[in-house]
Amino acid sequence: MPRNTAIPTSNYDGFHARGARKGTYRLNLLEAGILGVVEGITEFLPISSTGHLVIASALLGLNEPADVKRSVDAFNIVIQGGAILAVAGLFWPRIVQMMRGASGRDPVGLKLFINLLVAFVPAAVFGLLLDDWIESHLFHPTPVMAALAAGGVVMIALGPWQRRRFHESNADSPGPAFTTLEELSWRQALVIGLLQCVAMWPGTSRSMMTIVGGMLVGLRPRQAAEFSFLLGLPTLGAACAYKAVKNFTSDDVNMVQMLGWPAIVVGILAAMLSAALAVRWLVGFLSRHGVSAFGWYRLGLCALLGYLVWQGWVDFQPQS
Repeated sequence: MPRNTAIPTSNYDGFHARGARKGTYRLNLLEAGILGVVEGITEFLPISSTGHLVIASALLGLNEPADVKRSVDAFNIVIQGGAILAVAGLFWPRIVQMMRGASGRDPVGLKLFINLLVAFVPAAVFGLLLDDWIESHLFHPTPVMAALAAGGVVMIALGPWQRRRFHESNADSPGPAFTTLEELSWRQALVIGLLQCVAMWPGTSRSMMTIVGGMLVGLRPRQAAEFSFLLGLPTLGAACAYKAVKNFTSDDVNMVQMLGWPAIVVGILAAMLSAALAVRWLVGFLSRHGVSAFGWYRLGLCALLGYLVWQGWVDFQPQS
């Protein structure tokens, strides 16, 4: 596999020739669809969507020159909107329950709404404060691969630890009992929210950290995943909006000018459909098998990413 060679910004030609204006590039619909599917499948699985999108973008030749990569990076965040729509559709009854709770008609829905708000606030605060610093200091091969590997070890060890730590509520055993979404306290929700902040470290996975947080406070894997999905609605929605505003207010060419609206729409639709399938599959898988398989997968992904970086096929940083 040859290393991608830089394409002059002023003249995109060959297979990727789409843009008629200097400094433009038209992401073809196949490329947009592939990135959308990768985002949708990996966003809610605890395996790092960042790691997969970095690899997919590199293999598609979208990691250079700098202005193309900058727009593709923004595109990869904005198409999370499709994953948000998928979760909103699958968990619409829960959303309706929270809406009823917010209007004072459902105490259980109100408690879940408050818990999601409590869990969301830390990421909202630290995300605004640390976004630029994280991009400049942590978006490099070593931190990303370290996060993938560390997360893999945590997920392999988490299931056995939880089974030793918690017991069924009707069992005569020492230690705390498993909890449910309805019983979750705001303090436990805050623990999940604080752990979600760790996912700002590229390669960690927001889904992984929130599922880990849920299991640490006593939620079974399936319910921890459900809380993670619901928490993704405000968290990913805010990240999507923030990245879009940041991209459009930049002095550089924005992603619509660079990539084109059709590609963005296709990416969002592909992410929505693939996320819906991935979420439905994950719920069933966690009920039967737990989370350790994802830990082993992360270790394999770390090894693959390390090999691609060593060969020079993957580039994390835009080239100036």
